[in-house]
Amino acid sequence: MRVLLTGGSGFIAAHVLDILLEHGHSVVTTVRSQEKAKKIAENHKEHGKDKLDFAIVEDIAQENAFDEAVKSEPPFEAVIHTASPFHFNVTDVQKQLLDPAVIGTTGILKSVKKSAPTVKKVIITSSFASIVNPFEGTWPEHTYSEKDWNPISAEQAVQNPANGYRASKTFAERAAWDFLEQEKPNFTIATMCPPLVLGPIVHYLNSLDALNTSNQRIRDIMQGKAKEEIPETGTFIWVDVRDLALCHVLAIEKEEAANKRFFITAGYFSNKEIAQVIEKHYPQYKDQLPTSSTPGGDYPKGGVYKIDNERVQKVLGIKFRSFDESIKDTVKSLQAVGA
Repeated sequence: MRVLLTGGSGFIAAHVLDILLEHGHSVVTTVRSQEKAKKIAENHKEHGKDKLDFAIVEDIAQENAFDEAVKSEPPFEAVIHTASPFHFNVTDVQKQLLDPAVIGTTGILKSVKKSAPTVKKVIITSSFASIVNPFEGTWPEHTYSEKDWNPISAEQAVQNPANGYRASKTFAERAAWDFLEQEKPNFTIATMCPPLVLGPIVHYLNSLDALNTSNQRIRDIMQGKAKEEIPETGTFIWVDVRDLALCHVLAIEKEEAANKRFFITAGYFSNKEIAQVIEKHYPQYKDQLPTSSTPGGDYPKGGVYKIDNERVQKVLGIKFRSFDESIKDTVKSLQAVGA
């Protein structure tokens, strides 16, 4: 299949790219700069331009940003949209988080409808942030599934960057489903909603300073920052990036995934458990790690929300990696870039 992958240098997309190529698909991936394209190409030398090519999209939050990228010869049959707008030190939630997220999602759907009539499937990376109800805390009596939507309002969204981030994911995903309903394009969509994404980094794209937020906590624990007190876990569910990436690819390969939302989680974890797995496999970090009596980083006393991840296992046939394997491989990948 001929596939457009957006945001190809991102943590999740780098793994999606590997799996697409492994499965024999032909890929064009969008990147923000020629330099990023060169790095990716150098690390996939075995694939010629017919299997891996690039399109530069500097800012996905511009209207019509993808108009040219969606045109291809041979034409695209599927789009996997992982790119999300880049933001540091948010001062204006509306302008820096909400608008770019919605435009970045609806923009590619408009471009596909207008200029890529051969595309039959669009997969969008969303987030557990669009499912979770942030006002209910750990909500032990509730079971989260694809049926849940974050109830955050436009007024609440602009109150602070944390609300803004969750709202940006929620509003962008809602905008995609609204587009499907209102515009009736000749493609289906599927959305992927992962919680905390852990797992090995792709070494040629990451430095220790530029890790995705989820993996920063593993780096910090390795580096002794949790020795006196383990930080609170926050989100108690996770998925390995390789399993999440595979879900994106399976969603273009399986007809049954069409027009479905997928809540993609392998289960529960705590920061305390991260430290325990590191100690088990890498005893050389023992002196930097917290001990069994170090406070913090555990599950809440009253319990935590339940999860229903049956759809992703049934429809996509995914078998999730264990937490132990995920942390072990992540640490190994961090060591490779100097942790």
